[in-house]
Amino acid sequence: MKRNLSSDEKQVHLQNLFFLSFVSKMDDEYRTLEKPAEGIYREKGSRFLAFGYPAGDEESAREIIAGLKKEHHNARHHCYAYRMGRKAEIYRMNDDGEPSGTAGRPIYGTLLSNGLNNVLIVVVRYFGGVLLGRNRLANAYKTAAQEMLSGAQIVTGYIENACRITFPYSQMNDVMKVMKEENVTPVKPIYGNMVSFYARIKRSCLSGFLGKLKNIDGLSFEPVDHIP
Repeated sequence: MKRNLSSDEKQVHLQNLFFLSFVSKMDDEYRTLEKPAEGIYREKGSRFLAFGYPAGDEESAREIIAGLKKEHHNARHHCYAYRMGRKAEIYRMNDDGEPSGTAGRPIYGTLLSNGLNNVLIVVVRYFGGVLLGRNRLANAYKTAAQEMLSGAQIVTGYIENACRITFPYSQMNDVMKVMKEENVTPVKPIYGNMVSFYARIKRSCLSGFLGKLKNIDGLSFEPVDHIP
């Protein structure tokens, strides 16, 4: 069972979040896909169908991959790579039976060269009967991914901190005023004598947001890893 944080521990967390918020705007942003995209590349009779998806966690990536394997069950290979997480610390490459390093790695290289995060790319290969060799094979997977990205809508995403805010109902107007000023939306609110809700705040906006909340009597702020 997760224990409750003491007041001192909450203050340390608060200080850490303030520290994380003092970063440049560029550190607060990342490039990602706005919506799914597709592309195709042909080489020596083989068709390489590339699919790109915005994906913020590994579970959703696995579901997408499973769906494509079911849809394209006659294909020889379903190779993929993804990159995700607040610091792009979560990543994976898979060759799905192709020679090691000829599929997943060039797909992942496309993610890196385009500076993409929270993105999954899957390239489905329908074998054309001609072996391509390692270099041509790697180039085919890379080119298929690039073809998909050439028609994709790439947008700016923002790194956010999640938190839980609790305060007396009597302070509702003051809290909502800050929320509106900082363009923060309450998530999963619970109302009573004490009000609580979750929120996501852009990392670069965190210090200003907390600075306005700190003078509200009876308000507590607890950082969380994710919003349940």
